[in-house]
Amino acid sequence: MSLVSLNSFYVLAGAFVLATAVRVAMDKGHARRWSTALFWGLLGACFALGGSMPPTVAGYLVLGMTILAASGRVGMSRERSTGREERLASAQRLGDRLFWPALLIPATAVVGSLFLGRVRWRGLALVDTANLSVTSVCIGAVLALAAGLRLTRAPVRDAVGEGSRLIQTVGWALILPQALAALGGLFARAGVGTVVAGLVERALPTQFSFVAVAAYCLGMVLFTICLGNAFAAFAVVTGGIGVPLIVHAHGGNPAIMAAIGMLAGFCGTLLTPMAANFNLVPVMLLELEDKNAVIRAQAPIALALFAFNLLLMEFCVYRF
Repeated sequence: MSLVSLNSFYVLAGAFVLATAVRVAMDKGHARRWSTALFWGLLGACFALGGSMPPTVAGYLVLGMTILAASGRVGMSRERSTGREERLASAQRLGDRLFWPALLIPATAVVGSLFLGRVRWRGLALVDTANLSVTSVCIGAVLALAAGLRLTRAPVRDAVGEGSRLIQTVGWALILPQALAALGGLFARAGVGTVVAGLVERALPTQFSFVAVAAYCLGMVLFTICLGNAFAAFAVVTGGIGVPLIVHAHGGNPAIMAAIGMLAGFCGTLLTPMAANFNLVPVMLLELEDKNAVIRAQAPIALALFAFNLLLMEFCVYRF
């Protein structure tokens, strides 16, 4: 038991998404306000009630959101935001202080992961120790929101309004990380990893330790490109290639393998339009003509990082 649990932040996020659904439903000028409000309402219910909701019910809610998104029934409200001149004036007034709230999130994540798990009050842990890092990130987000409101002297309703406008701009792509991560879990349960391991062992000389590392890192990149999410790829590739070949066959360190393997997978995230929330949403926000502009800019960095992660794993995984 803990005083601050991860579920509390899921409920808070759900309340915010439900508030977005209400705002959309009240927008009489919205061309698809009822279907869009329903989409955000279903998502908000998943977040707010997911801890107590039967998995079957959650599955039907996700199917409902998928149908609404796939049929083009999710649109964006034309809510009034601040004008360009007002934003420029605010940016000039605040200067680099605008970054302070954002920096609170990683700072709190690091400090919380290192120290908050040791804090107890009347026999109860202060923070959910089973999900310490993620809970620390959530605490950092709340602190960043409070700091941002104090810095800008904006009312809470502005935070809700601008946050609502932002997630509506992202649209249905907002649910891709969760959906794809779940897909990776389904692939793992279905035995896709075992099939992949058999194909790799037959096609490559995995008796060499470097070949096992290369197969794992490249598998993380390719599966991430196909699935759009390194978390989805991780369950399949680690269970199918990483554990049997690097850990069992060559005695590699599983912690180092998993950490660097995720970094290799993130290189694939930079290269795929399937990661729509990373690579397509910025194109829409910036109104770029080239839909692959973000991917083109990221590709050289992604390939260089992949090569570095490959060599880093080969150096570290069998030595530490």
